[in-house]
Amino acid sequence: MILIHTPTPHFSVFAFYCPDSKAMRFRGFSWSNLAHHFKELDHFLSPHSNFHHRRLFIQSPSRKSIFSDLRSYSTELQPLSSDLITIMEKRLSSIEHRSAYLSGLVNQPEALPAEYSRANKELRNLKGSMDLIKELRTKQKDIESLKALMTECPEDKEMLNMATEELSQAVEEERRLQNQLLQSLLPKDDADERGCILEVRAGTGGEEASLFAMDIFKMYERYSLKTGWKFDVVEITESDVKGYKEASAAISGADVYGKLKFESGIHRVQRVPVTEKSGRVHTSAVSVAILPQADEVDVQLRHEDLRIDTYRSGGSGGQHVNTTNSAVRITHIPSGITVSIQDERSQHMNKAKALKVLCARLYEIERSRIHTSRSKLRSEQIGSGDRSERIRTYNFPQGRVTDHRVGITHHSINDVMQGENLDIFIDALLLQQEMDAVASFSSEQ
Repeated sequence: MILIHTPTPHFSVFAFYCPDSKAMRFRGFSWSNLAHHFKELDHFLSPHSNFHHRRLFIQSPSRKSIFSDLRSYSTELQPLSSDLITIMEKRLSSIEHRSAYLSGLVNQPEALPAEYSRANKELRNLKGSMDLIKELRTKQKDIESLKALMTECPEDKEMLNMATEELSQAVEEERRLQNQLLQSLLPKDDADERGCILEVRAGTGGEEASLFAMDIFKMYERYSLKTGWKFDVVEITESDVKGYKEASAAISGADVYGKLKFESGIHRVQRVPVTEKSGRVHTSAVSVAILPQADEVDVQLRHEDLRIDTYRSGGSGGQHVNTTNSAVRITHIPSGITVSIQDERSQHMNKAKALKVLCARLYEIERSRIHTSRSKLRSEQIGSGDRSERIRTYNFPQGRVTDHRVGITHHSINDVMQGENLDIFIDALLLQQEMDAVASFSSEQ
């Protein structure tokens, strides 16, 4: 059993390989073709790959799911490499010793209340890992017993066949538990399971940027609906040509933030604006921010820290919108953050939306502060997701979309704008993140 690490000029892939025939296939992807697929993937990512080859790669039915397939090889495949198991066993041993120490501490009558509380809380956090470790240790004892039985009865074919079958099942279960434990030990972002606040703002490029901001906002709306998520518009500020100066939405569903978090950054567009009479291609940009939705327990808003102003809504919307103080502006005095919402007729609903956005922004500020002191999980290739980075280019004359962090170009821009093929980029970025996490885990000894 070995851990395959396939570094290429444009991509780096880890995969766990086992010669066992039962593990030769996973989700319909043959291990015998793995090296061939890695070479094809590297050629696809190469800047020297021409349009024809890239189009054939993307359109091929067996390649469309390559990123999701390869992503499944990272930590779900069995068995793990012997080196990785050695590293993991050190972690498991530390957890076992820590759990034993804490158990002894909480059972001491003379333990102080504060010590007891801290130890009990840590024990509860370790319980999930300890349950898996105990199950793994039991299975490993069963494997040793079966191996000993096979050594003692080499002539008893019936007994040997039964032991061999049971051993195969026990080894398979051991691998499953080892993979589960590896997943539990890899660094996690607790916010991945949350919904998110999407914010799109027009950048350089004037009215054309506002039109592209509208296109990008609708792209994420279509993608969310296709994925089965709930997409609620929070606020839209239109430009003179009916584009979006700013637009925000709350997206709710399973693992929303975890999938969309790498969409934060500068999205650049190259196309002929509708206002351009000479046919020249212009370059514009919009910024996209993906913020995890915050719970009330995450952000404590004190009333004295808020300044809430109401005013009449601007823009079209009829007499009611323009003659009542339904718009709400909330300023968080300590941070200076201001959120204005005038999308709803009801002042109460606008206030609720504004508070939701404010909480998300404050929560993200705190998360960023904490994460700067931790080791990075993303490689420099992916980047930090900071909004100052140009992450993707949408070139309409050439019909292509290029993600600059993983070097992938997709030659069907209309499909992307309809929210159909965003997973090509999202899966590649998530794969890279997971590979970095495994590499980081392997390097820590």
